[in-house]
Amino acid sequence: MKSLFFLFATTLCFSLSFAKDAAPLAADPLVEQRLIGISEEMRCLVCQNESLAGSRSDLANDLRREIRTLIQEGKSDDQIRTFMVERYGDFVLYRPPVKPITWLLWIGPFVILVIGIVGLLSYLRRRNLSIPSTALSKTDNEKIDALLNQDRKYRRND
Repeated sequence: MKSLFFLFATTLCFSLSFAKDAAPLAADPLVEQRLIGISEEMRCLVCQNESLAGSRSDLANDLRREIRTLIQEGKSDDQIRTFMVERYGDFVLYRPPVKPITWLLWIGPFVILVIGIVGLLSYLRRRNLSIPSTALSKTDNEKIDALLNQDRKYRRND
């Protein structure tokens, strides 16, 4: 058992001695920081629920390469965003601008919520009207009081 532990520890030490730091993705770390900042705000066109920075699809790799090239050409962040929107449309942005074409994206969820609430309230109102209301008679009330008093006595004895 000790020899197995020693073998494991030795293997672990040797494997750690060959470990290296991760190679940077770009020669210039500032370019890479800008790339990550810009690509976090953009949607992967293949994955759609993942940012361009987090996606590992081939298209995302190509788009990141394109953004990196634009950064190295000296384009500003706004110029890069404009380029991407002109090429792929407002869908590429996680927060598309509010304009007549995107009103449905911005207002649609609230409209659906209001329609759902109105539908629920009308359903509940119709359901309550369909249930007949019956008033209890005096004898029924006396029976209920007797049962409650009996229950109180039972609980006191415990």
